[in-house]
Amino acid sequence: QLQLVESGGGLVQPGGSLRLSCAASGYALDYYVIGWFRQAPGKEREGVSCISSKGSTNYADSVKGRFTISRDNAKNTVYLQMNGLKPEDTAIYYCAAKKWINSLNVALFGSWGQGTQVTVSS
Repeated sequence: QLQLVESGGGLVQPGGSLRLSCAASGYALDYYVIGWFRQAPGKEREGVSCISSKGSTNYADSVKGRFTISRDNAKNTVYLQMNGLKPEDTAIYYCAAKKWINSLNVALFGSWGQGTQVTVSS
């Protein structure tokens, strides 16, 4: 069974940067699409970015130009580099996996991690 564990969250000032990691165990990530999602208090979970097994990427409009997703299949890990953070980026960030085609649709993903808190505040 594929298991995912997120790390790298924390408290950062507006304009700052964080790099989140999504480490997999149980199966190799090579053939999976990995997505990053976030959920702020009182809001629905939303897609942030995803990366296919071949490295194709999608981003939500709200993070384009600020966030970069990448993967290191040798380390079985996917990263989300977040630059230019804004208070509205504050949320719990989750990674999840699916097969085949890139998507930011929450309902299509399974094997969710437990999440990591990102707080952007001065």
